[in-house]
Amino acid sequence: MAMARMLVEGDDLVVRLAWWEKAAVRGGDVRVPLAAVQRVTVEPDWWRALRGIHERGVCVPGALCLGRRGHQGGKDFVAVRPGRPVVCVELWPSAPFRLLAVVTRTDDEGRDTAQRLRRSAPKTDTSTPWRQPLPVPVESGESSAGTPALEPPNH
Repeated sequence: MAMARMLVEGDDLVVRLAWWEKAAVRGGDVRVPLAAVQRVTVEPDWWRALRGIHERGVCVPGALCLGRRGHQGGKDFVAVRPGRPVVCVELWPSAPFRLLAVVTRTDDEGRDTAQRLRRSAPKTDTSTPWRQPLPVPVESGESSAGTPALEPPNH
């Protein structure tokens, strides 16, 4: 069965979806400028690429997650399944997604794809080989129950 792939087309990074994936996400290929690529890593554990809550597409726990996921830092686009490595592309905040995560067939394919994307993207941050954590939401001064939040003690 065909799966999503990451390709470089001109000045864009494209997540090329198979026909059934396009139907599942009710959309087409995902395209972002290479200039929006911040960091590229390979995650050997597919489930670690998943952040936030499934919003659109298909998510069958333990079998497949395909589509858009939302979290406090924005939105991710994922095409992952168990037992395979995932190429994770972190994007600068100006991009429509914060992360693109696409499964590869083998570890070698994942490393090759990540290396090709790092070479093609002009503003890639190579300071660390690890994905960065999501930003922490700003506290509003009220708890989620609508009551005032506790103030930290003054020392």
